[in-house]
Amino acid sequence: MKIGELARQIGVNIQTVRYYERIGLLHPDRRLESGYREYGKQAVDKLHFIKRAQQLGFTLKEVDELLSLRVDPDTTCNEVHERAVHKITDIERKIADLQRMKLGLEKLAAQCSGIGPTSECPILDALEG
Repeated sequence: MKIGELARQIGVNIQTVRYYERIGLLHPDRRLESGYREYGKQAVDKLHFIKRAQQLGFTLKEVDELLSLRVDPDTTCNEVHERAVHKITDIERKIADLQRMKLGLEKLAAQCSGIGPTSECPILDALEG
């Protein structure tokens, strides 16, 4: 299949597929004399893997590492497990940061009646101070 069909099948933008190629995450099965790229089932599977890993919070660099582990015969499940646990810790830290941000914003919003000019807005004043 060509790049447009691959992108549609996975639900990504053509530029996304091209970007994944540029950074080495994805490779066409072959390139026709006309310059068109052709992809097969392996590309579909790899794109599904990339998108699912991203949905779980893995960066493209981490996805690349996971893909490398997948094909390394010396890799054990423990290595993959360690990366998953590390990602969970990272997500928990981000959640805690977001909760702190939410609480801070709630406090600011509670101080603002929403009435009056912006020169007297307690939210803007707090952000400036």
